[in-house]
Amino acid sequence: MAHAAGRLAALLGEVLGGPLPLRLRAWDGSETGPAGTPILVVRNRRALHRLLWKPGELGLARAWVAGDIDVEGDLYEALNRMAPVVWRRDDGEQQDRIGLRDRRILGLAGRVLALAGPALPPSPPPEEVAPHRGPAHTVRTDRQAISHHYDVGNDFYARVLGPSFVYSCGYWPDPESTLEQAQFDKLDLVCRKLALRPGQRLLDVGCGWGSMVLHAAEHYGVSAVGVTISVEQADLARKRVVEAGLTDRVEIRVQDYRQVADGPYDAISSIGMAEHVGSVAYRTYAEQLFTLLRPGGRLLNHQIARRPRDDESTYHIDEFIDRYVFPDGELQPVGSTVTLLEQAGFEVRDLESIREHYALTLRAWVANLERNWTEALKLVTPGRARVWRLYMAASALAFEQNAIGVNQVLAVRTAPGGVSGLPLVRAAKVS
Repeated sequence: MAHAAGRLAALLGEVLGGPLPLRLRAWDGSETGPAGTPILVVRNRRALHRLLWKPGELGLARAWVAGDIDVEGDLYEALNRMAPVVWRRDDGEQQDRIGLRDRRILGLAGRVLALAGPALPPSPPPEEVAPHRGPAHTVRTDRQAISHHYDVGNDFYARVLGPSFVYSCGYWPDPESTLEQAQFDKLDLVCRKLALRPGQRLLDVGCGWGSMVLHAAEHYGVSAVGVTISVEQADLARKRVVEAGLTDRVEIRVQDYRQVADGPYDAISSIGMAEHVGSVAYRTYAEQLFTLLRPGGRLLNHQIARRPRDDESTYHIDEFIDRYVFPDGELQPVGSTVTLLEQAGFEVRDLESIREHYALTLRAWVANLERNWTEALKLVTPGRARVWRLYMAASALAFEQNAIGVNQVLAVRTAPGGVSGLPLVRAAKVS
């Protein structure tokens, strides 16, 4: 027990309430723990200082982003093994365990300091976003949050997403399909659900790098407007429109959804954008899209959802996601989304869960990032690349294990007389 790994494993065992389910390697090269498992590497004593000064998720996140801790071996297996003792679930029992764990860290402060040595609080890694003061989800704060996540370099995203430049769940009729085929099939599925026809006007809210509007204009003959509040996304999207020869039918704007005022549109797509809207603004979002849609027009809302809880007042913000990935991002149960769309005036006509498809998509993105790791580190900081690898791998497991889901909700602004314009049979609507 004299070497650092043994002493550290004993401390972690007391904090977690059981043995560490991974092999552990400490900064002095010593190792302990079950053989044949991924190795949790604690590279320096600063990792302990981070956990002591900020117990829980944020301390772990800072240690990971800074490179103070790492994993050798299969990252998915490591996360699966650690999930029951590290990551918070939404049930009350696990939340109680998390609180007890954090108190144990503080109770063991003397032994932690004896192992790590005294030190001032380490500075957070530079990619961290400090919580802002004042109301969230204003036009200004949403622009800042989106810029943090998306304005990190189009070349970096090219390495992760591939040539489709689609940053949302693909659609995998065959799990052996390529990522490019899955993204083509997803965009085409959205177009078919919207029943797009030549000459119609399409609004794509949160258009990203323009893939949806390009697909709809090229394959369905629509005139399309894409809006994003990411300047870097808009710059590349406009270049792609020019390269595709579609400047007469596709317009890309740097514009908040609340500022769009040139309706009516025949159809609206919102793919992977509503997670950024926030509960305080969601009714405004739904009402704005309803206003922009002509009677009889359709909305396709593609959105990640979390599981509901008995007590919604206990919603826990994931500190790693909020500080390093999606500042101010919020997930809601799909039932809440449907209710708010209906309250805004929409008639919800169809809902398709494609949860497993997102797990396949995320694993493909992680594989792209790992394959292009050396190039990625030339485009962003090591901390940023580590953030993306961890959050995408952890998210893939969350979708696989039904901790979160993703749904396509098709809604219509019913025309006078209750006319929806939809066919009687579901199969005809989506094929």
